Amino acid sequence: MGSGLSSAGLLEGDSVLSTSGGRQPGLGPWLGGGPWPPAWEADPSARQPQLNASVSAFQRRFVVDVRRCEELEKTFTFLQAEVRRAGLALPLPEGVLLAPPPRDLLRIQEESDRLAQELRDVRGNQQALRAQLHQLQLHSAVLSQGHGHGPQLAATHTDMPLERTPLLQAPGGPHQDLRVNFVAGAVEPHKAAALERLLWRACRGFLIASFRETEQQLEDPVTGEPATWTTFLISYWGEQIGQKIRKITDCFHCHVFPFAEQEEARLGALQQLQQQSHELQEVLGETERFLSQVLGRVQKLLPPWQVQIRKMKAVYLALNQCSVSTTHKCLIAEAWCATRDLPTVQQALQDSSSEAGVSAVVHRIPCRDMPPTLVRTNRFTASFQGIVDAYGVGRYQEVNPAPYTIITFPFLFAVMFGDVGHGLLMFLFALAMVLAENRPAVKTAQNEIWRTFFGGRYLLLLMGLFSVYTGFIYNECFSRATAIFPSGWSVAAMANQSGWSDTFLAEHPLLTLDPNVTGVFLGPYPFGIDPVWSLAVNHLSFLNSFKMKMSVILGVTHMTFGVVLGVFNHMHFGQWHRLLLETVPELVFLLALFGYLVFLIVYKWLRFTAADAASAPSVLLHFINMFLFSRSATNRPLFPGQEVVQSVLVVLALAMVPILLLGTPLFLRQQHRRHARRRQLVEDEDKTGLLDASVSVSSQGLDEEKAECPGDREEAEFVASEVFMHQAIHTIEFCLGCISNTASYLRLWALSLAHAQLSEVLWAMVMRVGLGLSDEMGVVAVVLVPIFAAFAVMTVAILLVMEGLSAFLHALRLHWVEFQNKFYAGTGYKLSPFTFAVEDAEHP
Repeated sequence: MGSGLSSAGLLEGDSVLSTSGGRQPGLGPWLGGGPWPPAWEADPSARQPQLNASVSAFQRRFVVDVRRCEELEKTFTFLQAEVRRAGLALPLPEGVLLAPPPRDLLRIQEESDRLAQELRDVRGNQQALRAQLHQLQLHSAVLSQGHGHGPQLAATHTDMPLERTPLLQAPGGPHQDLRVNFVAGAVEPHKAAALERLLWRACRGFLIASFRETEQQLEDPVTGEPATWTTFLISYWGEQIGQKIRKITDCFHCHVFPFAEQEEARLGALQQLQQQSHELQEVLGETERFLSQVLGRVQKLLPPWQVQIRKMKAVYLALNQCSVSTTHKCLIAEAWCATRDLPTVQQALQDSSSEAGVSAVVHRIPCRDMPPTLVRTNRFTASFQGIVDAYGVGRYQEVNPAPYTIITFPFLFAVMFGDVGHGLLMFLFALAMVLAENRPAVKTAQNEIWRTFFGGRYLLLLMGLFSVYTGFIYNECFSRATAIFPSGWSVAAMANQSGWSDTFLAEHPLLTLDPNVTGVFLGPYPFGIDPVWSLAVNHLSFLNSFKMKMSVILGVTHMTFGVVLGVFNHMHFGQWHRLLLETVPELVFLLALFGYLVFLIVYKWLRFTAADAASAPSVLLHFINMFLFSRSATNRPLFPGQEVVQSVLVVLALAMVPILLLGTPLFLRQQHRRHARRRQLVEDEDKTGLLDASVSVSSQGLDEEKAECPGDREEAEFVASEVFMHQAIHTIEFCLGCISNTASYLRLWALSLAHAQLSEVLWAMVMRVGLGLSDEMGVVAVVLVPIFAAFAVMTVAILLVMEGLSAFLHALRLHWVEFQNKFYAGTGYKLSPFTFAVEDAEHP
């Protein structure tokens, strides 16, 4: 039933847990992670009993503890970012980690804050040291670059006359001070050209600038990546020119350094800079070693802390949904609990009681609300249950389609994907994932496509296995037929008894095998389609007829099974009127029309042989004449009295429509009126005071029950228009759906045909061309390698991925629309239990 793949009644619909104790739950060993059952709700947004919904989220008792956990999570995020910044990875926590008690929470908070502060200080010192080292390296690069301006300019001013150097004349005139000044520094390469152009235009040529790229790349202090810099040396005259140059270099964010005029002074400064860089590198190395030690401690402590704090936050969020008693000494909680887990919950609450003489108390209270649905799955059934839940979560104790989907879904997929070779490749791919499912690298892969395939590995396994089975039935392996057993057709017998001469063979390129000739047809093929049909010209017509009839038979059987499953829903919920007024008319309508069509197909297969195949009537014409109440002179009946049987079936099917349309609404209306008369009679007797004591007690009990459960008054409400409208929609949908859904199952035939033809085209246009090459040059073996590679790639990409996805979607539609809507409402909601499994699975 709707309780899942396990037994029915998995949830206790009338049980809500109530706990109380002498100390606050969550402040003692209860947070130590005892035997927690999966029945406590931790998600505040889930549909669950919440006793303090009217209290603001900022006024609840444990809001301070939740905020403390959130602050710790922010600190953990900073620590995790620092670890990843260093190129390290956080290991997986070992073992099952327990939710820490509050005293351990303070210790974790202090240690995490201390580690975060140490990381901030060390990172700050590291950045400062790197920036200082970068400045020293840039200064050294500026001094070590052989610009040569200083000596050359000195020689120019001592040996050369002023009239031969017009650009070196100061802007104030020849009597101004001609002492040469220097501005040296470094700039980013992409700014060098703009800087040089702006300097020349602003200073009108009264300068000499030299730009050179550094020979070695320097490490960027922020990103840590190597980068090339451009050093420059500018010689100028005059204080005004110098001010312009300094302003321009500041605008370009250049690093400007002092530059001595004498060569000896520059060499001394360069040696001093190299010594300072060496000392600074030693200090930076010690800083980085200390940083590695701090990050090592973070790597060791952070993973278990993250899991523990998330668990503790989940506990506090659950406690915030509980109500506090008037004495503020206990908490009261209400929760849905699975019946089989109720003893575990009681034992956990008893073990969590910390003070002697005070223990938690569990009570069952009545409730009329619809319970949530809990479906217990495992690795194998999870993907199939996911297909059902994507349509809608079942109501509590409703029939669950997942157990039947385990067989029907892969089978319907295989009907459209039937090929031994393609199915075997899919099966081996899924089998490899199943065998490697416990490897950490496979389970922790982050690729979304891979995770999708890995989650449905067992579904793919069965889809591939069933495809191999249907491939043997179709006798197709990469579009080629295989002769596993001897063929049931004999060409030699036909040639011997028909007198085929050379002239006859020359005039007739196509030869017909007549099964009526003795010895030509020896009997049916033991399993599947006879391989001789792959050589026939009319094999496509033969397979189309076979697959079309097979699709109709499978579709009607699948829909009938869905209607039958609705019987268990009506019986379980006590809706016997729906069993008689809905299920029975639906079965009669479906089987009288389309069940009869299946009967005609099977009867024709069994009734007519090869001898009278030419005069066999058409099933399609009989089915059309059935609705027209007519007969065809050229289409003889399949059996005596067929016209009478068809007329009776059509009338019977049409008679079910008014029953299906009006039966349930009229019954509910009559039932509502009967209950109303009873309530009116009880009220009249109360007014006249003629009730005896027992009747008074019963009436009082009834009033108390209604006061406890206002849902009874809701159920007593009856709106005839809504009921009639709902039933009219259901009737129209079912009657028209029987026709459209039966036609929808023809997609099994269409997709199977498309898959077979694509396989045939791919083989004919790729492999057959390669295998048909002549070996005159002796290179056929070499040419076949890329041809086979292309065939393999296109087989996987087109036939396995694209065709497989198409067949998967069509099989999904057949289950959702044609099968599940016959009995499955899917209007429930999932049980979201309090569990630490998600926290353990989401650790970094």
